[in-house]
Amino acid sequence: MNERLSPLDQVHRSIGAKMVPFGGWDMPLSYADGTLAEHRACRHSAVVFDVSHLGTVRVTGSGAFEVLQRAFTNDLNRVSPGRAQYTHLLDEETASVVDDIIIWWVDPETFDVMPNASNTDRVTGAIEEIAQSMGGVSVEAGDVTSERAILAVQGPDARTLLAAIDPAIASIARFDVRRLEWNGIGVVVAGTGYTGEDGVEIAVPADHAEELWHAIVAAGVIPAGLGARDTLRLEAGLPLHGHELGSGITSLQAGLGWAVRFDKGPFRGSDVLAAERDRGISRRLFGLVTEGRRPPREGSPILSEGVAVGVVTSGNFSPELGHGIALGFLPPESAVGDVFEIDVRGTMLESRVVKPPFVK
Repeated sequence: MNERLSPLDQVHRSIGAKMVPFGGWDMPLSYADGTLAEHRACRHSAVVFDVSHLGTVRVTGSGAFEVLQRAFTNDLNRVSPGRAQYTHLLDEETASVVDDIIIWWVDPETFDVMPNASNTDRVTGAIEEIAQSMGGVSVEAGDVTSERAILAVQGPDARTLLAAIDPAIASIARFDVRRLEWNGIGVVVAGTGYTGEDGVEIAVPADHAEELWHAIVAAGVIPAGLGARDTLRLEAGLPLHGHELGSGITSLQAGLGWAVRFDKGPFRGSDVLAAERDRGISRRLFGLVTEGRRPPREGSPILSEGVAVGVVTSGNFSPELGHGIALGFLPPESAVGDVFEIDVRGTMLESRVVKPPFVK
């Protein structure tokens, strides 16, 4: 299958990006200075990621709110137009997390639903299916991913540097969403991100993506690739679809029950998930730290007294902490401070349970 290209593909290649397939897209893994430098730039200054591979399903109409309430786990009544919300789409039969999603509530009857790269069609299909099952609901759901690019500007200096480009963009508060104009170009800006740092994500028409990218970089923001985005999200203790979320993994097992509101009424997969809640989960996601530079790796068994009791879902070396960190499933009764061993290709690493985020 041919990979889809970001509207910024030629820009990335012109500045030496290492391009890799990711979720059906060809995206930058890193640039000339490398992942470690990009990671540190985000923690201590500001970087810009091209995250155009993320999907955008635009849901509009007078019935849009009602349909999304039935589709996803969280409760939109807890927010309002001009705000963003984290939520899940569940499998109806197993309550596995089909995708974790940010919804940008742009205006009273317009929602930009932001799924992961490879799940856009599944999310669109689920929304359409629920709309049809509700009969007579006025709603339209369309994939508008190809119409825009999304640039994520993240880091402690992100707002200061963005203010030189446009103070209005820099002023968007955490989890706020606003339509703005930049240089006469309509953009949608949200105070969201995936690094644990402050910042914003900007949806810009594809034809104007290069113009905005160059303005951001000229202001002193450093380009960063998806390699740094992954190490940053792990330090922040944030889940990644296909690792901490996906087939066979429920919201409750992932420790994300706060994104589930059973009291709002039925939603896709709610009966199955409620049954799991009532009988008790069999495993839960925890944070683990190790000593030394050798990191735990995905799929490594977690052992207690020589017996496998869990598995690492994501592991890496933390550039900020200088040692290994991991997320992994363990028995639900495990607690902060508990000690386990992680088997990394025959080498046993002593690990200790901690509460994420690893870097605050």
